Amino acid sequence: MRTAALTIIALCAFAGNSILCRFALGDAAIDPAGFTSIRLISGAAVLGLISILRRRSPLGDGNTSWVSAGMLFLYAICFSYAYLSLGAGTGALILFAAVQITMISTAIFQGERLRLFQWTGIGLALAGLIYLLLPGLAAPDPVGAVLMAGAGIAWGIYSLRGRNSGDPISSTCANFIRSVPLVLAVALFALSRLHFTTEGVIGASASGALASGLGYVIWYAALKGLSAARAATVQLSVPALAAAGGILFLDETLTIRLIFATIAILGGLAIALKNAPDKK
Repeated sequence: MRTAALTIIALCAFAGNSILCRFALGDAAIDPAGFTSIRLISGAAVLGLISILRRRSPLGDGNTSWVSAGMLFLYAICFSYAYLSLGAGTGALILFAAVQITMISTAIFQGERLRLFQWTGIGLALAGLIYLLLPGLAAPDPVGAVLMAGAGIAWGIYSLRGRNSGDPISSTCANFIRSVPLVLAVALFALSRLHFTTEGVIGASASGALASGLGYVIWYAALKGLSAARAATVQLSVPALAAAGGILFLDETLTIRLIFATIAILGGLAIALKNAPDKK
């Protein structure tokens, strides 16, 4: 029950990032550079406080690097700019598909052999993604889609690099802290376009401190009771949760194209992840 409760909370937090970002940017309550800056700074502050309370160094255990921090920054900045034009559910679906495809492709490149049904699942997921992005009345904005795919690739690389980290909370905290100078440089470059409202600052702060900072801590706690295969599978619910949140809180429309693409992409990924190595 404890693992189930922690997992549900963490998955809702991950979906909450999409909802909060779309909420803040969709109403022009804040600009993307400002949102990303506040998100990463507030996330670093919360994770730093947690690390100090755990008597761990906020700068990690020596296994963190600027490359990982750079991937975190790239994910966050592309994520924010993509949500200028994408709905919460569509953005989460493209992000999640790009993350999983990146990680599966890396496994194939490193020599892992996939079974026929796994190739079939990958093909179905790719077909669903292509269908979602095909030109048409209900197709997402192509620039936003490319940016979100870039965010997904960056997050996939970040996740793969995190496999070799020591304490996950300390490592994540160190990466957040190291990403702050990078995002501040972007904010300085976009200084003339920065604007803040109370709603925008609250949304960015909640995304960084709660959905990202505390969300990651809760997820790491949940992982203690989940196998790697089950952890990958339960994350399939995040795009659906984000889409539901977009409909409930942001008055977004659920299109037929998004429904069919979601079934194909998440169903294909579920098939590809079936019988994955059951390791913690």
